[in-house]
Amino acid sequence: QVQLEESGGGLVQAGGSLRLSCAASVSLVTISPMRWYRQAPGNQRELVATITGAGAGNTNYADSVKGRFTISRDNAKNTVYLQMNSLKPEDTAVYYCNALYRYWGKGTLVTVSS
Repeated sequence: QVQLEESGGGLVQAGGSLRLSCAASVSLVTISPMRWYRQAPGNQRELVATITGAGAGNTNYADSVKGRFTISRDNAKNTVYLQMNSLKPEDTAVYYCNALYRYWGKGTLVTVSS
């Protein structure tokens, strides 16, 4: 069983930055992949970023966030991060952390004002 807890969401103006954190209840060394999803009101949940591998790992991003968001992991802290720069109003959503395709956190709300 893996428990995940997201934090770092909030209200930010367009063009600003936020860093989301996802703290896991177990060591992340053997957990791959780790993913960030988001869900905007009225929309389906969409995959934002993926990191695979135990170390720095391989990363993949949705086209809508490529070049603006960065996923990373700190195995010593059992935490995965999502650095979000140049935020846009359309990035407004609840952001969820996911481990091994089946474990989910409760989400953290990001609101980007124009």
